[in-house]
Amino acid sequence: MDASVDSSDMSDFEVIDASESSRDGQTSLLSRDDVLSRLPRPSVPSAEDGHPPWQGHRDKLVGLVDMGSNGIRFSITDLSDPLARILNPVIVYRSSISLYDAQFDSETGDQIPIPEKTIRSVCEVLERFMVVCKDFDVPEEHIYLVATEATRLAKNSAQLLQAIKEATGKGVELIEKEVEGQIGALGIASGFLTMEGLVMDLGGGSTQITWIISRQGHIRTSTNGSFSFPYGAAALTKRLDDIKKDKNEKDAERAVEELRKEMVRNFTDAYHRLQVPQVMVEEAQRKGGFRIYLSGGGFRGWGYLLLYLNQSQGKHYPISIINGYTVGKEQFEDTKSIEKAAKAARDIFRVSDRRRSQVPAVAFLVNVLAEAIPLGIKEAHFCQGGVREGYLFKQLPASVRREAPLEVITRNFAPGSRLQIQELIRGAIPKASKDGTKKFPSEFGGHVMEAFTNVMYVHMFMSKEIASTSALYSTSSGMLASTLGVSHQDRALLALMLQARYRGELPPREVEFRDALRSIISPEDVWWAQYLGRVGFVITCLYPSGKVDPANLKVLFSSSWSSTLGKSGQKEGLVLKISIRKVKHDPEKVRKVVEDNMNVINKAGKKKNWIGADEPWGMKVEVRVAEEQIF
Repeated sequence: MDASVDSSDMSDFEVIDASESSRDGQTSLLSRDDVLSRLPRPSVPSAEDGHPPWQGHRDKLVGLVDMGSNGIRFSITDLSDPLARILNPVIVYRSSISLYDAQFDSETGDQIPIPEKTIRSVCEVLERFMVVCKDFDVPEEHIYLVATEATRLAKNSAQLLQAIKEATGKGVELIEKEVEGQIGALGIASGFLTMEGLVMDLGGGSTQITWIISRQGHIRTSTNGSFSFPYGAAALTKRLDDIKKDKNEKDAERAVEELRKEMVRNFTDAYHRLQVPQVMVEEAQRKGGFRIYLSGGGFRGWGYLLLYLNQSQGKHYPISIINGYTVGKEQFEDTKSIEKAAKAARDIFRVSDRRRSQVPAVAFLVNVLAEAIPLGIKEAHFCQGGVREGYLFKQLPASVRREAPLEVITRNFAPGSRLQIQELIRGAIPKASKDGTKKFPSEFGGHVMEAFTNVMYVHMFMSKEIASTSALYSTSSGMLASTLGVSHQDRALLALMLQARYRGELPPREVEFRDALRSIISPEDVWWAQYLGRVGFVITCLYPSGKVDPANLKVLFSSSWSSTLGKSGQKEGLVLKISIRKVKHDPEKVRKVVEDNMNVINKAGKKKNWIGADEPWGMKVEVRVAEEQIF
């Protein structure tokens, strides 16, 4: 008899080889060891066979140390094409050494030189980073050490810099306070496709403010640079403690009030000296305040506290990525609720005890900003980008900076005929009506559509029970989650499109997550996302490998608005026409594929698939199939 073996573990089986016979014609039994010895040996790759993503990119690897006030950040970044725009990290880690805290006597609070022990600790972590860079084969001339205010203002700054030079062989670039704000603004710009608003960076020792307009890779900021004040999260915490020390309650309140007035004057003066562009001022007047982009550990801690409030107590904000997280004026300035949460909660995601201790100072700063900035703050955008990102982003040409991160990161997944597939998807979107009352929402930028095309086939090898779920999570905790420069709204749009492309089947637990994603975009956007996802499903049925022969097109998509749909002929909606090339014989069964699957698209127009509870958003959809001559 034949025995099929699909594992090398055959301890429970007696294996018989019928081709081997004993002299008396009886079948002989082979031992387990005999069988294993006859199986082909799997090849084990040597260490040299591995191919990490950065291999071969040696000349494009950049090692960077950001010596901040509250910690020292280390990174190696791959700036090679085609992923340079997203500042592709190879390794990122942090040391908790606080150069700010080290400069103040724990008992008297007086400023002191950085202790020898701290200097040795700094040198040790920098020496280790040089070893890490060597391990990744980073050219020594591509390793940069940069430092900000805590190093610049240290009493023994020269001693620290000399010790680092002797330990590593590298000099430290001291960033002046005016330049620090500009680099911080560039870091923030790296995290968005386009942006326009005020910008603030809240470090440990200082905070900077300026404005920025970033479009098509070109970045504009104030000709006066940025204005820096000694109101960093750690510095302001210390100052608030110091001015209240040894005072009665009334005198302490008076001292705090004087500080508040000082800060309001400084920020108001800075606002006027920044010469904010008139176009930004006029928009703030129309919309009830400025957009403000917030960077630095102090503000990120504030953002994570807001995220905590929006993910607890019955709330389910779906994305736990700080870059691109946005809140309105009311939430941002609700300092009492945030301070209360910081005190009461036992554990808060990404908020250390040190950050928690600085919350009252950050709350004080937020209250000052609410009063000091003319026209106020309409919405706050939290950003991951800082000195590391700004320093690297500055090195990229405008032609690279203008690229859409979502499209860049998905290029490696693109099907062979992505341009032809993009054209089919565009054909499923009607052009705006002449009176402008019917149009595709502008929130679907071209980069979202391109990314959808690029990743339409990524999850197709998965079973139906997990494909939609994996696709739904891909932008927030899956393969696209770490990409810098993608808004939460774009993450939601792409996730919902991909989920629908896999027929949208979800287990009950994941329905709640899908609904949470839906809640951060408009009902109109949600409806279009599920419609386009269904279109994508039909396209993958027609072209299962993602290959389209442009010289031998099978189908064309076109669409239009209609007000004569439904049984009564009076419903408004969308008509998707699928034109099939007319042939005498159809060996590829193209028409059958379309007719078997077109109802998936039609169902997008069913009222049960409209979006929203009170006034659901949606429209009737009708797919029409026609055989035509296609050349």
